[in-house]
Amino acid sequence: MTQYAPIHRGSGEPILMLHPFLCSQNVWRTVAGQLSDTGRFEVLAPTMIGHHGGARAGTWLLDTAALVDDIERRMDQIGWDTAHIVGNSLGGWVAFELERRGRSRTLTAIAPAGGWRQHSLTKYETVLKFLLGGPALIAARLLGPRILDLPFGTRIATLPVSGPADGPSRADLVALVEDATHCTAYVQLLVKTLRLPGLLELAGVGVPTHLVLCEKDRVFPSPRGTRYFIENLPTEATVTRLPGVGHIPMLEAPGLVTELIAEFVDRHTEPERERELGT
Repeated sequence: MTQYAPIHRGSGEPILMLHPFLCSQNVWRTVAGQLSDTGRFEVLAPTMIGHHGGARAGTWLLDTAALVDDIERRMDQIGWDTAHIVGNSLGGWVAFELERRGRSRTLTAIAPAGGWRQHSLTKYETVLKFLLGGPALIAARLLGPRILDLPFGTRIATLPVSGPADGPSRADLVALVEDATHCTAYVQLLVKTLRLPGLLELAGVGVPTHLVLCEKDRVFPSPRGTRYFIENLPTEATVTRLPGVGHIPMLEAPGLVTELIAEFVDRHTEPERERELGT
């Protein structure tokens, strides 16, 4: 399997961006470009192991720790001790675990996964949704992007990721089909989710945290899919609700997501810059 070189561009405050389950770094292409073009941010968006363009897992007992270990290695390779971490869905889960290891300056979790305990209706509902999508993935693997041209093909493809059917571009949908149908960790990560609890001890998060919830999220619909985070994150965490967008909002509203990330990072770095300059 061909491995992608991670998206790595720009200079300034380091921002690490982590993609959802079944996707790749490609979902961040537009936002990464917009952030780096400001001249204020150095952006890294890798593909996690077991996903299209990433390294193979090498084990059937793939768990979140293995994903986090891999991302830490990538940070070490470019000399980042810490970064402002942004994660969507599975990427949000990994972002919280990186924070726990002391690698985060701030944390932006967009529709994050892991909002459940060992035994939770939300956990089992999430796994069931992905299992029910298995036949569609098989069909997409056989047909490739041509599946988007079938009656209702585009709408079926956009239901899990966006609000309106015309949200993502054709190019983004083609990339999603390619990524989803070449994710080698599909079964492994679903088994991992069933075996293990989700995110624990959220109240102990020690960096500025921004929870971003999406109104049209069909993977973690509000309120039941987001209640765990609302109830367990520190009270000072910022919560933003994005109207009209689905589970992967950077495909529908990249400018809005860029603005959210940049504003939050700037809010928590400008006071530090002022202290360093003695102003």
